[in-house]
Amino acid sequence: MQVFVQLLITGVAMGFIYALVGIEYTLIWNSTGLLNFSHDKFILFGAYMFAGAYVLNLGLPQVLAILCTVLTMFLLGMVSAFAIFNPLSRLSTNLFAVIGTVILGRIITECVRLIWGPLPFTLDNFLRGYFHLGPIVVSKAHIVIIVVCSIITAGLQIFFKTTKMGKAMRCVSENKTAASLMGINVPMNIAFTVGLSALICATIGVLVIPIFNVELQMSSMIGLKGFASGVIGGFGYLPGAIVGGILLGVVEIFGSMIIPSVYKDCLSFVLLIIFLLIKPSGILGNRR
Repeated sequence: MQVFVQLLITGVAMGFIYALVGIEYTLIWNSTGLLNFSHDKFILFGAYMFAGAYVLNLGLPQVLAILCTVLTMFLLGMVSAFAIFNPLSRLSTNLFAVIGTVILGRIITECVRLIWGPLPFTLDNFLRGYFHLGPIVVSKAHIVIIVVCSIITAGLQIFFKTTKMGKAMRCVSENKTAASLMGINVPMNIAFTVGLSALICATIGVLVIPIFNVELQMSSMIGLKGFASGVIGGFGYLPGAIVGGILLGVVEIFGSMIIPSVYKDCLSFVLLIIFLLIKPSGILGNRR
């Protein structure tokens, strides 16, 4: 029973990470109509900015470094929206736009390599240690991930349903022309959405440092599994991304008890293929 609970907590924690990436895909897809395959590189950049720039180089306290990281990434996201995502969304062929996001991701990776070098590193005193819940021993990083991701997902739901900006973002996702006629500044709205997505990326990058360390490939599989969680849950639907991500994380962890853990990534993509063949709309895709 102890092992089951420990594995369940680990699976839910990783599932929340995948869910947040799935939410990012949803945000960008709904606002621009683009499949953004550079999410994982924004996660990478956020992790390096927090650990490499603000903590190790500038010596900032970790809490202040986190605040500086998310603010910087939000501004970077808004700039990239005006410079890259808005122009890409106006291309006549979506294929070229998707290729553009892949190229953007490659540029970010090479910038990270140029600034911080190719060697991996970590923060020894960041989210290390364990919580003892009776006989159950749980990683501090996993508990923090679950708490922070739960707050973010709940906050996003409240934001979209109750705030003026959130309702405007929903309007833009439904019909950009109608939103513009209603007086909504669509380009600025898209910029805010991309900025919000980049902020979430930065948060993910910070949270996974104790699990993956800081290195150039740390977020590649996270990005792919986040896309898979969006498809499994119902692409373009925020609650669907949450359900898909948690399901993916739990299946992955418990599946590694049956097959060698080196093959656990295959489980995620086998599950993705099964849903594409049997239920391509996803678990909650019909409830939008």
